[in-house]
Amino acid sequence: MTLITVACHQLAPRIGDLAYNRTLSEGAIRGASGLAAQVIVLPELMQSGYAFMTREEAYAASEADDGPTLSLWCALANELDIIIVAGFCERLSAGRVANSVALIQPEGRLTVYRKAHLWNREKLIFTPGTEPPPVVETRVGRIATMICYDLELPEWVRLAALAGADLLCAPVNWPEGPRPAGERPGEIVRVQASAAVNRMFIAACDRYGAERGINWVGGSTIVDADGYPLAGAVSHQQEQRLVAQLPLAEARDKFISEHNHVHHDRRPVLY
Repeated sequence: MTLITVACHQLAPRIGDLAYNRTLSEGAIRGASGLAAQVIVLPELMQSGYAFMTREEAYAASEADDGPTLSLWCALANELDIIIVAGFCERLSAGRVANSVALIQPEGRLTVYRKAHLWNREKLIFTPGTEPPPVVETRVGRIATMICYDLELPEWVRLAALAGADLLCAPVNWPEGPRPAGERPGEIVRVQASAAVNRMFIAACDRYGAERGINWVGGSTIVDADGYPLAGAVSHQQEQRLVAQLPLAEARDKFISEHNHVHHDRRPVLY
């Protein structure tokens, strides 16, 4: 069975420091390519940083999809023959911004998804997306994208799975919150559950460090189609690069027993 090499590089972008963030992302992308990764996932809002105080501040740090950051990522995807999935603050019209993710293929095809489910103060900054998560046919398989809190909505993850996604790539910024001693972050547990109930691989790339009083989980993880971690899946407050080889074809087999299929067993008329 063909294996696909996927990398998640957990980094700490700086709020509003676009040049620094571009340099940081380029190093991560080149490093993943050096390990023969075919797909790399970077954090949410990698291009800009996260904790904006106002919409105006976010707009000043935003870029269009032909701006310098995405232009760099497109050039790197082509040069290194790698698929890049990374978050950016997208400039819209009339002073609006979106929390977006770019999926960039080596041949130059760009797919942009705007986060539909906004977390906490994001609702004061960003315009929510109105389109379902895209499922993109790539040379390695069908890849879906969404962002952070989108993963908390099981119906949204199910949409991508029902649309045929083999691998869901999700840039995230998971804020640290209280949890019982010895327990792993709930965000990681929910990623594992979503993978298992859909028999779909998931690669979630978090960030680490602190930004304007927010501490991050640092919980990047790559999970197989049975919901078991292949890399990461713990809180790690440092830079880390996770690499895993995924047999994506397994995601096309939705049977979990001779008579049970995770999607055909659904009975929506009862829900």
